[in-house]
Amino acid sequence: MTQPVPIQFRDSDADALASQPGRIALLAEQGASLAPLARKLDKLTRGAVMRAVGSEAFAALKPGESLDLGFPTGLAADGVQIIRLARKVTQDQARKAGAAVGRNLSGVATLVLADTHPQAADIAFGLAMRAYDFSPHKTTPAKPVGPVTVMVAEPEKVAAAANAGAAVTEGVFFTRDLVNEPANVLTTDDFAARLAAMHELGLEVEILEEDALERLGMGALLGVGMGSETPSKVVVMQWNGGPKGEAPFALVGKGVVFDTGGISIKPAGGMEDMTMDMGGAAVVAGVMRTLALRKARANVVGLVGLVENMPDGRAQRPGDVVKSMKGDTIEVINTDAEGRLVLADVLWYAQERFRPTAMIDLATLTGAVIIALGHENTGVFSNDDALCDAFLKAAKAEGEGAWRLPMAEAYDAKLKSRIADMMNVGGRDGGAITAAQFLARFVKPDVPWCHLDIAGTALLKADSTLAPKGATGWGVMALDRLIRDRFEGK
Repeated sequence: MTQPVPIQFRDSDADALASQPGRIALLAEQGASLAPLARKLDKLTRGAVMRAVGSEAFAALKPGESLDLGFPTGLAADGVQIIRLARKVTQDQARKAGAAVGRNLSGVATLVLADTHPQAADIAFGLAMRAYDFSPHKTTPAKPVGPVTVMVAEPEKVAAAANAGAAVTEGVFFTRDLVNEPANVLTTDDFAARLAAMHELGLEVEILEEDALERLGMGALLGVGMGSETPSKVVVMQWNGGPKGEAPFALVGKGVVFDTGGISIKPAGGMEDMTMDMGGAAVVAGVMRTLALRKARANVVGLVGLVENMPDGRAQRPGDVVKSMKGDTIEVINTDAEGRLVLADVLWYAQERFRPTAMIDLATLTGAVIIALGHENTGVFSNDDALCDAFLKAAKAEGEGAWRLPMAEAYDAKLKSRIADMMNVGGRDGGAITAAQFLARFVKPDVPWCHLDIAGTALLKADSTLAPKGATGWGVMALDRLIRDRFEGK
């Protein structure tokens, strides 16, 4: 997997500035006095730093944006990057400042002058997150990321504070790698093998093959993969870091490694992006990796349904009726509404086997949620206000956009079928809501549950604050925060 850039924390050393090669990054606030290291840097550059900080160009920058000084006098470094800070630096702003440094690390050593900054760990986190680069399929080798050193007054204290962020970063990178992989590489077999390898981190990993799924009665999930040469699977990952015997918190992910739409085939334009239709499963995997790396004090189980939706002589047809593990029958009106069929069986299996204290599923489920919320927010649906509020609070704390959308029995009428217990679609209007209403039928009334529709946030066409264009890893930070705040140490 893509490894996060290693970051070393060391004591502030003004004498080392003149001989530092590569690049020096400095954080500054316009109109405020410079920190000791910055004053030394200004002296070495014969006042160039202060002139830059006091310039109109610097004043025009937004917090987190930067100004570059090329080949400054008095330094061995090729450049000085000056990142503007706000007067009161929030966690998000500190991460954004770090991301400004992480955006361009290739090939050069980088020294970050954090000095006595109280949010140096968040600056390092933003730097590491933004330094991600997915390049295993490029024949021209990527430039190696230069060493990164952060100068701080108390390096041991800051390094300890940064440890949790390092685990989250690795979980996010694991998620991004999975979402970015092409479907001819990330088959259901390969996906399952990558998850199985996490047993080395202390996770218990179990792979349920098609014969086991048939015995369990997962007709809804198995129907989706009938047209594919790659076998359908369910992978179960358990992290038992909490009290023995305590019911776990459950995460469930949709893992459609490629989605043609099946017989209800998608338009050709943009179909290449359907390599990301396993994004929900990838987020679940990234969270489980994070929990194992930081030795979370909670019991959490992650379950992912891995399938491929292809057109074939054996493929599921519109009008077919399938029977779910729960026992309910489903008329398949549109084979492109396949993710909810996968989730229906995995949600039910999670509850039957693990009796979870609460459950959250994630899926790139509907285009309708993108129409409603764009690419800024994930759609959140829930049967439990307390769990939903806790998740939204965690997402806000981590800067991951999420917005709750309504659920109501009135929408259920759109799922009525003439020949089965329900249809798998309810029309175009309110499509994200009727999808959630469908899933709710496979959630037991006493289980607190949230459904996260990440269709608009899992992969972006442009850079975001903490990620280059492509897979974002949205949800790993928020769910890890939720587990820390709500499920650990209880």
